[in-house]
Amino acid sequence: MIKIDFEKMGGLIPAVIQDYQSGEVLMVAFMDQKTLDLTLKDGKTWFFSRTRNKYWMKGEESGNTQEVMEVLTDCDADTVVIKVKQNGPAACHTGNRSCFYRRWENDEWVEHSNPLFDPNEVYKKG
Repeated sequence: MIKIDFEKMGGLIPAVIQDYQSGEVLMVAFMDQKTLDLTLKDGKTWFFSRTRNKYWMKGEESGNTQEVMEVLTDCDADTVVIKVKQNGPAACHTGNRSCFYRRWENDEWVEHSNPLFDPNEVYKKG
């Protein structure tokens, strides 16, 4: 039986979130045992925020949830790839479809997409 090795990584493992149809990498976040269990049970992606020190479900504020289609682990069982159906236009909190919207070109990072929503409107602090 394969068991995910959370201890090797200090309790958190990287989770690569990928569009299940196109293969586009939408984001990378971190999971612990609890968030992986929630993801597998709930069918939505759950993560642990290292900066906010809390659990969160993708789309809980924006409505841009992710429906889990497939979960894979690597050969060392210390990283997961979660293939999702992205509900809503964007996975990134900046409003871009993917968090990977900057490309290295001519010795600098260049943004190669336009936000699909205004994060200031979506994430109103209040």
